[in-house]
Amino acid sequence: MSESNTNWIAMSDRALMKTIGNFVRHHRLNRNVSQRKLAEDAALSRSTVSLLERGENTSLISLLKVLRVLDILFVMDVFQIVSDISPIEYLKMQQKKRLRARSNEYPEEVL
Repeated sequence: MSESNTNWIAMSDRALMKTIGNFVRHHRLNRNVSQRKLAEDAALSRSTVSLLERGENTSLISLLKVLRVLDILFVMDVFQIVSDISPIEYLKMQQKKRLRARSNEYPEEVL
């Protein structure tokens, strides 16, 4: 996982919500989309988009709709669960690998 200079843990919930709102506003303005157009495309009210950008309480589904319309769902990558394999598990997996192919020279009843 990448390192960040931002101390997310020390931030209040309100500050985190403002950060998300600023992120949405930044990407909306970069795409030159009005709040009204974004709201229309996301099937939300303009006031919901405004609340989201100001870091006010909105639903998670509203955030997801906005992220989808702005084509920035890539932020969901950080929520993917990636299981790390411990060195011991890796060695166990290596031991289970086949080293040779079994010959089929002998009939089944001989084996």
